[in-house]
Amino acid sequence: MNAAAPTNALLAPADLPLFDAITPAQVVPAMDTLLADASAALERVTAADFPADWAGIARVLDVATERLGRAWGAISHLNSVADTPELRAAYNEALPKVTEFWTRLGADERLYAQYKAMDPAKLTPEQAQAHKNAMRGFVLGGAELQGAAKERFAAIQERHAELAQKFSENALDATDAFALYVDTAELAGVPDDVQQATAAAAQAEGKTGHKLTLKMPCYLPVMQFAHSSALRQQLYQAYVTRASEQAEGEAVKFDNTAIMGELLALRHEEARLLGHRHFADVSLVPKMAESPEQVMGFLRDLAKKARPYAEQDLADMRSFASEQLGLKDPQPWDWPYIGEKLKEARYAFSEQEVKPYFTAPKVLAGLFQIIETLFEVAIRRDSAPVWHPSVEFYRIERSTPAGVQLVGQFYLDPSARTGKRGGAWMDDVRARWLRPDTGALQTPVAHLVCNFAEGVNGKPPLLTHDDVITLFHEFGHGLHHMLTQVNERDVSGISGVEWDAVELPSQFMENFCWEWDVLKHMTAHVENGEPLPRALYDKMLAAKNFQSGLQTLRQVEFSLFDMLLHSQPEPVTSGPAMLALLQQVRAEVAVLQPPAYSRTANTFSHIFAGGYSAGYYSYKWAEVLSADAYAAFEEAAQAAGRNTLDVETGRRYRQAILEAGGSRPAMESFKAFRGREPSIDALLRHQGMA
Repeated sequence: MNAAAPTNALLAPADLPLFDAITPAQVVPAMDTLLADASAALERVTAADFPADWAGIARVLDVATERLGRAWGAISHLNSVADTPELRAAYNEALPKVTEFWTRLGADERLYAQYKAMDPAKLTPEQAQAHKNAMRGFVLGGAELQGAAKERFAAIQERHAELAQKFSENALDATDAFALYVDTAELAGVPDDVQQATAAAAQAEGKTGHKLTLKMPCYLPVMQFAHSSALRQQLYQAYVTRASEQAEGEAVKFDNTAIMGELLALRHEEARLLGHRHFADVSLVPKMAESPEQVMGFLRDLAKKARPYAEQDLADMRSFASEQLGLKDPQPWDWPYIGEKLKEARYAFSEQEVKPYFTAPKVLAGLFQIIETLFEVAIRRDSAPVWHPSVEFYRIERSTPAGVQLVGQFYLDPSARTGKRGGAWMDDVRARWLRPDTGALQTPVAHLVCNFAEGVNGKPPLLTHDDVITLFHEFGHGLHHMLTQVNERDVSGISGVEWDAVELPSQFMENFCWEWDVLKHMTAHVENGEPLPRALYDKMLAAKNFQSGLQTLRQVEFSLFDMLLHSQPEPVTSGPAMLALLQQVRAEVAVLQPPAYSRTANTFSHIFAGGYSAGYYSYKWAEVLSADAYAAFEEAAQAAGRNTLDVETGRRYRQAILEAGGSRPAMESFKAFRGREPSIDALLRHQGMA
């Protein structure tokens, strides 16, 4: 008698992904099975005798595609946080098949005809919004194209997915490939906890001294604090030439230049096939902003308002560098160091002085307390299979007259490590959905991913205040996804929310990181458990808008470059042409120019591999919304003489914005909360540029 064949973890009927049991060998067979099931479901609902009925189609097609999407989501997630050569190979083998299916689904004229035949008046408001989005999606997905144009459109999608994945791999590999071994003397000025971590990294490889990498928890403090300008230069040059033809030695094989050019050409061709001028027009169809011209006007106006502050920031740094540091001609790798020293001198404040108070467990407990207070929920430890020992799993609950109700769950993966891509992000595991197959309510689950330094010598990890802001930011996205009360999958949580409004809840949460009544409860010194002293907080607050002019111009530079790159009459496909365009943007808005060898665009994953193409402006656009939304809490606090954790305002915000998800246009949700359209005043005030 044969032993039972081992089951494929990606096909197991589990409530949550079996992350600890998924193997690269399972990826392709599982995808083949799920793609076949989804294709069969598509054939069923597009058969001549299948009624054009929302619930009927959902029961067959949406159930099959959701199962496919969840499995592929688990694979993609592992590919981002636990990359191995075997997993990468399996992912890349399945990627074209998965892309082909989604492209085919979005362009299927039979399915489009089924949706066209539905009467939106007979749908619930949530279904009607999802239906409207679906109709728009069919047009953008090429459903109205015929013959050769349709075939070419599908080929573009497949090649685009392959190139975006390769761009990501090159950026990760170029970052992981760099290591610099130095002795302790060269790290003079670098904080102790960073030195301990770099020494431990060298020791783990059987080497003496310190191992420096281009991962943020190592790179940034070295740039800010190392007294050695030569060391800073070495690291800076390696960092800004990653994944480019300027990289040194072997690392040049990760050059992304040709990939970027081909991606831009494909996007332009796709836009033309769909009858648009360029890709920026296509990108903005489902967003709040009405045209690339409107976005560029908004960005240039913001640049004009920020420029005097940025020029003052730079003048202050130049005179300080010359008078106090003996740097008469500062170089690009000197600015982070000069900035840090000036901040210390001006405010008697350093990030490093604050860092020992922000131990990860205490910060997390403080964050949970804010969420629990403001949004009337409870966060509890939970258990689920995970991909790494440092990953934690939690549940969010609400007490109702009928008892405790599960609202959502999330994975938290905080630490930087090899094989994990940089940055921080929130991703959905599954959406809230009143399931059409079982009639049961499925609760939402999210991934919250950061790249913080790990604890050393048995002590908890220490976060910089910037790390704390990042954590709050990603949690804002998570809350948007998890606190939704919408039952229609395609418009619940973050689904269906305009891309340029999706940063509202994330940037909104960042504001609490500056409130004394909040901070004092989430700090405890790593050595003695003492909370952050008020005097130190006052210095931190005074330094809050330090160089906000320069930082605003930097974001405008990225955003304008992205929008111009995607709105040229002909695509920009060569490295020199991209550099020339970036130079043009810098000449217009920047006050600091990088060296000629800098190739920051070559790792600009947001726009080449992350869904922000012709959409990077969203951060600044949504910041106007988030600052204005937070102003409602400031107004309530002022009126009541209390802190900003106002439960009544929190409830209105939760109901108008978080619970509504994508079930209505973002502007309607904003107006439901604020009673009016957003104004830029709060943003300028928050950033000290009023």
